[in-house]
Amino acid sequence: MSMHKDRTALRVQAERAVAAAVRLPADRYDPADPFGELRELAKQAGATVVAEIAQQRDRPEPGTFMGRGKIDELRQLCELTDATTVIFDHELSPRQISNIEELTERKVLDRSELILDIFASRAATHQARLQVELAQLEYTYPRLRAMWSHLERIVGSGGIGGVGTRGPGEQQIEIDRRLVQQRKLRLERELADIRARKRRAVQERNLEHFTVGLVGYTNAGKSTLFNTLTAGGAYADDRLFATLSTRTRAWDLGSGLEVLLSDTVGFVRDLPHHLVASFRATLEEATHADLLLIILDVADPACELHYETVQRTVDDLFEEVAQAEHKAATKADRDGAEPEPWTPPPRLVLLNKSDRLPDNARLLEWTARLPDAVPLCALPAPDGLPRIGAAALTEHVRDAVLGPIREVTLSVPLRDSRTVHMLETRAEVIDRAYDGTKARLRVRVGQRLLDRLLTGSATVVE
Repeated sequence: MSMHKDRTALRVQAERAVAAAVRLPADRYDPADPFGELRELAKQAGATVVAEIAQQRDRPEPGTFMGRGKIDELRQLCELTDATTVIFDHELSPRQISNIEELTERKVLDRSELILDIFASRAATHQARLQVELAQLEYTYPRLRAMWSHLERIVGSGGIGGVGTRGPGEQQIEIDRRLVQQRKLRLERELADIRARKRRAVQERNLEHFTVGLVGYTNAGKSTLFNTLTAGGAYADDRLFATLSTRTRAWDLGSGLEVLLSDTVGFVRDLPHHLVASFRATLEEATHADLLLIILDVADPACELHYETVQRTVDDLFEEVAQAEHKAATKADRDGAEPEPWTPPPRLVLLNKSDRLPDNARLLEWTARLPDAVPLCALPAPDGLPRIGAAALTEHVRDAVLGPIREVTLSVPLRDSRTVHMLETRAEVIDRAYDGTKARLRVRVGQRLLDRLLTGSATVVE
């Protein structure tokens, strides 16, 4: 069986697969179920994991990632289980994939290819499809030579094509590279336009509304909580990556106070960097929110790993945003404009599915570690609110929206209708007076909103 093939059609729908891994000292995975997440990823892609094989090593084998003896075991395991595919729980180099395919006579996928395949099958919006395609091209571009390994059958000494046929193959690879590069540039330009429009829309909305972003490990209950707290509409299911696009809905906190809540794509361990980068437009809601809710499934045995993964991914996103904002501020300063400051939003951890814990020991550990964390059950009770933690969550968000309450008189130019509207909708107006060009408003307002208004045209009247 020859594995010289065009690696442009790597779907694993209805295939039997062997999960493989090399456990390195620095690896992070769930020791209680090392292949649990990879099995679920394979299932979501349509494959069935029929066997698993792992090797402990201090470092990967350069050519085959696994040691040669373990590769022989892998091939025998594939033969015994009738598996047609091997899925590695790592990102492999093109040469490693080619070598393992040659030795096992099976199709080999790495973790990134599997995740990209799932994202491609779930992308429902134009923006999501563009983002997935760009991520696929980012993954594909450095691997084109390996993907064209089938050309080796017609090139080189002893090849079917004989002497003189290397030229067309090499030319085809270069043509492919140019086509991929051109397509990448078009996608990057289109996505840059989408990000710019998205950012402007988010900033416009944030001026009038307090915004809350919802992030977390995939399948932690984000969309369930989103649907419980708002009018809903987010697809919620017990599977990985159920949500690839962002939805934003109004969340009524009571007493006339309303915020906007956004549900975003979930994270997983070792999410390909180019995929995260491609989804920056989708994550714009979270990075520019006023408050970030991090939902954690504390009933999952791997919740510690999930928490660290989400925190690390959010840190990476914020670092990218900070760099982009610094460049934008530098350009605005050069152009004589007033640069918009950006600070990362505060984070509040929600300990979801706390009702599923067999005892309170693990919950006490988390609340001792994160004193402000809110134990929660996102599923709705008969009153439509979360079964556990609704009051505490609402109180935390109200405090974030309002801050300490102050009663002050503000002077606002009437031409600044946006500030006047914000005071009318997000503060309690006690008295109003107008003198032709300015409005004098006696208000009870939260300190956070007041600080924000005072950076604009509003001034305090003594």
